[in-house]
Amino acid sequence: MNPIYVALDTPDLARALEIAEAVRAHAGGLKLGLEFFAAQGPEGVRRLGALGLPIFLDLKLHDIPNTVAKSVEALAPLEPAILTVHAAGGHEMLLAARRAAPLSTRIVAVTLLTSLDAGDLADLGIDRMPAEQVARFAWVARDAGVDGIVCSGEEVAGAHAAWPEGFFVVPGIRPAGSDIGDQKRVVTPARALADGASVLVIGRPITGAPDPARAVMDIALGFSQMPAEART
Repeated sequence: MNPIYVALDTPDLARALEIAEAVRAHAGGLKLGLEFFAAQGPEGVRRLGALGLPIFLDLKLHDIPNTVAKSVEALAPLEPAILTVHAAGGHEMLLAARRAAPLSTRIVAVTLLTSLDAGDLADLGIDRMPAEQVARFAWVARDAGVDGIVCSGEEVAGAHAAWPEGFFVVPGIRPAGSDIGDQKRVVTPARALADGASVLVIGRPITGAPDPARAVMDIALGFSQMPAEART
């Protein structure tokens, strides 16, 4: 499985299609987030899905269990390979999401946004370090029966050790030397993969590159140079 999912964080359908066409031979999938869905809706998702790459629909659903379940059912015809819900919705909401989704869709719970750090948690009245908060949410997600979690590369090793069969989506990925932008908890692609990531969500280092296809190939080349034991 190619772990690189390119984040098409744009509301512009033409731009999303342009990048997707450029990377389709080298990427493992496409990540479509809230700004794209708000602008383009289900039809935009279908247009990108028609290119043949798996779609990661990153909508971070978070509401009462019944509302989330109905939303997951409404999204099912789009056949997303991965769909996100918020772990903060709790056990019953996560359970409802998994029950409502087709088996072909992995339900993954967002633990802590990669734009947040310990200071942000303190502002929210949460007296835990990010790794502790992620571990707590990961336990809830596993107990609810969802497929995995979204966490930063800083927490994925611990999450993988505690949940060996889990599916781990890691955003905030930045190749060495890249601008981290608005991310606070970032790691390199190779480190995230070695620590147990299943999917690497990479946006601006690819979409902002002069040649997005070359950017994907360069990242993949870094994987091929890793020791074999680090890729398993």
